Amino acid sequence: MGAFLDKPKMEKHNAQGQGNGLRYGLSSMQGWRVEMEDAHTAVIGLPNGLDGWSFFAVYDGHAGSQVAKYCCEHLLDHITSNHDFKGRGASPSVESVKTGIRTGFLQIDEQMRLLSEKKHGADRSGSTAVGVLISPQHTYFINCGDSRGLLCRNRKVYFFTQDHKPNNPLEKERIQNAGGSVMIQRVNGSLAVSRALGDFDYKCVHGKGPTEQLVSPEPEVYEIERSEDDDQFIILACDGIWDVMGNEELCEFVRSRLEVTDDLERVCNEIVDTCLYKGSRDNMSVILICFPNAPKVLPEAVKREAELDKFLESRVEEIIKKQGEGVPDLVHVMRTLQTESIPNLPPGGELASKRSVIEAVYNRLNPYRNDDADSASTDDMW
Repeated sequence: MGAFLDKPKMEKHNAQGQGNGLRYGLSSMQGWRVEMEDAHTAVIGLPNGLDGWSFFAVYDGHAGSQVAKYCCEHLLDHITSNHDFKGRGASPSVESVKTGIRTGFLQIDEQMRLLSEKKHGADRSGSTAVGVLISPQHTYFINCGDSRGLLCRNRKVYFFTQDHKPNNPLEKERIQNAGGSVMIQRVNGSLAVSRALGDFDYKCVHGKGPTEQLVSPEPEVYEIERSEDDDQFIILACDGIWDVMGNEELCEFVRSRLEVTDDLERVCNEIVDTCLYKGSRDNMSVILICFPNAPKVLPEAVKREAELDKFLESRVEEIIKKQGEGVPDLVHVMRTLQTESIPNLPPGGELASKRSVIEAVYNRLNPYRNDDADSASTDDMW
């Protein structure tokens, strides 16, 4: 959903923090979309006697940002303060946590519906939600929609959430039982996700409960016992990231970045930039949460990275000089490099992850460039 800009907005919102044995960084960027509809939550140390717990989430809004913004401010409280969660004082059981998370989602969805009805004209926006609730013993993955979370354990993708798409057999069955249909892989030919918060136009089938509607607010919750020796990092991201990078690709890319920097904001910025250059047209948000056993900076990896940057700089100079009097545009430079076998490119990111380096050299050598012609589009970048 949503219209596109003539040029992407590449300014980023960043944050980072640490506590409870965790470090996190996040980055969000509007990109090509006319509006920024993503939101996020990052809290280390929860109320109600849960100081050792942490919560992180990404919300991907559509048809407006109202639901995503409301969830980022209030969802955590709805989860931890409801009776089912039993989080006051003593640590809650695994089953009570899972039940409380589900209850929190249903409660906030109903509250947003009531707030919307009180206004003149109902709010038609909606939002996916993907998050993790991390206790000292367990990691609870929470998913409602098609944003995605994954856990990298022992250098491999150990777990990832399943996207809630209308063409999934169980989702499709619920949609049809509610009197709807799935056309062009969308609910009633319109909405591309089958579970979301908000989207109240799809939640008004009489005689059906909240989890039986065309679009359900019910999250899937998975608990994973923590492994101090093997858990490395968690990635939470909206579909603007996953549209252009697969699970293994992104996991490999993050591992390679953590070996050259311990700045998690920088790693997240590289993720969103790389996805933009790979062709993502959506808002992009990512949270990276590192456990104590996350990859550490390696001197040999830092050296390889510096050598790669130097090699790319020299190749850009050669390509420009080879052109003669006329300076080639940046697209030509990128396409030329794409045809070459360049060693030690970051796995998963490949040449797209080095566009900022290439562009910086190009701009230095071509100060009279036409910025609009060189950087306005990624569709024809290669």
